Amino acid sequence: MGCIIVGAAMGGRLASLDALSLIWQASWIVQLVILLLALLSVCSWAIIAARWRELSRAEQDSEAFLEIYHDGPLDTAYSAARDFDHSPLAAIFLSAHAEMSRLARLEGKAAPTELEESQLDVLARQIGWTASRESLRLERGLPFLATTGSAAPFIGLFGTVVGVINAFQGIGRAGSASLAVVAPGIAEALIATAVGLFAAIPATVFYNVFVGKLRGITSAIELFSDEFEGDLRRLAGTESIARRAARG
Repeated sequence: MGCIIVGAAMGGRLASLDALSLIWQASWIVQLVILLLALLSVCSWAIIAARWRELSRAEQDSEAFLEIYHDGPLDTAYSAARDFDHSPLAAIFLSAHAEMSRLARLEGKAAPTELEESQLDVLARQIGWTASRESLRLERGLPFLATTGSAAPFIGLFGTVVGVINAFQGIGRAGSASLAVVAPGIAEALIATAVGLFAAIPATVFYNVFVGKLRGITSAIELFSDEFEGDLRRLAGTESIARRAARG
């Protein structure tokens, strides 16, 4: 009869080893660790979805804008740039065009023409500043993914250690090391590790994917910034030659 009671108790304990039951039965420290890891996982997936959409649109819009910029005059590129909201190249172009218009207004001109060397230096600084701002905008959220990928396993390991300590305390109170006594505490400890890995693995994988995408976009930003600045200087030189020819 005693064996039947012990077997029934053991069966009841083992039957309750589903994840939700173990979480509810865990200590408050382990529950807090699991809650923190769940929040990190939810935030990571939200950032992953947002960054994937933003970087994909940035690549598509930048390719389309760059094609228009190479094939047409600056006026055509300006009209097209306003339609490519997600392109960092279009943002750089619009920022420089707005600065050119501001410089023209300061001189009382209706159009940004006849650029001088000092104005070209101002435009170069504006292009560089906008390029840095766009790069930082596209990197938004990636530090959180990197932190989650590196810290979540250790947070889960902390919960595992606490769960193992609780398991040994349960063994001491029961005075027995049977499976019915050991299994719940060990399972509780391993759930914390599993949740930590569940939060860390996607964050790490997508962080590396986004870094690769950003490397390509950042290279395009740098190349376009140099090309655009060179085009402005060539345009200013051409206008200067034309003015001298008209005066002569």
